[in-house]
Amino acid sequence: MKVAILSRNRNLYSTRRLVEAAQARGHEAHVIDTLRCYMNMATHRPTIHYKGKELEGFDAVIPRIGASITFYGTAVVRQFEMMGVFTLNESVAISRSRDKLRSLQLLSRKGIGMPVTGFAHSPDEIPDLIDMVGGAPLVIKLLEGTQGIGVVLAETRKVAESVIEAFLGLKANILIQEYIAEAGGADIRCLVVGDKVVAAMKRQAKAGEFRSNLHRGGTASLIKISPEERSMAVRAAKIMGLNVAGVDLIRSNHGPLVMEVNSSPGLEGIEAASGKDIAGMIYSFIEKRLQEGNTSNRTVGKG
Repeated sequence: MKVAILSRNRNLYSTRRLVEAAQARGHEAHVIDTLRCYMNMATHRPTIHYKGKELEGFDAVIPRIGASITFYGTAVVRQFEMMGVFTLNESVAISRSRDKLRSLQLLSRKGIGMPVTGFAHSPDEIPDLIDMVGGAPLVIKLLEGTQGIGVVLAETRKVAESVIEAFLGLKANILIQEYIAEAGGADIRCLVVGDKVVAAMKRQAKAGEFRSNLHRGGTASLIKISPEERSMAVRAAKIMGLNVAGVDLIRSNHGPLVMEVNSSPGLEGIEAASGKDIAGMIYSFIEKRLQEGNTSNRTVGKG
């Protein structure tokens, strides 16, 4: 099997593991810098070129598209789909999950539990917006933020009003969410491959911090999740249309809630915490789909 790994940095842990796992299973893996791809969209024979040569003969593509290059990255993935190559996560699914507002609306429509969330454009509605999510303390999130960047905990109503006014004054798109105090600065990352959670870890924020992201100093440990949490994670990934996803849950007094669905989950923390070969499981899924001939891109041309 010849696999293209779309990644801007071949030295990242996740990229290296995907290359190692491919080689261990006898596959040929090529790391391709997404931004150096360029495309010919001719209807009779769409192609992708890279470093002066046409990319051809690939059986599968594993997209590792960073948030900052979502627009161009999904265009490259879509081009591979037009060429009939199986993509692990499809372009539309990646776009869905990257748009925080859109993804929350899709999850809400399908009855997935999540924190009470508000969204507004005008500063005139700030008081009612704050009341709508249960008042302070509350969490304010930039729609374009990643890895905990652009996420603020406003502990009082006055602080919340000031921060919201500042963000809206800068024409920034933000979400307002209820603060789940009982979670104690912890969340659960469920790694979904296909229709099952293959590993889960608890991420605990460091002292004095409410964001549990490992990039912000959080720690990871193995955790046993409930059947409800397992089912919720799988459903959330399926709603996004993702074959591989990192689904972040938080435990509240009224059950598990989905915080986010990530289309390019990092492998380092989850492999270290679980001791599992997640990269190998990803290839096992791809091999099965190719063997079954089930390589249709389900979301091509859909919104």
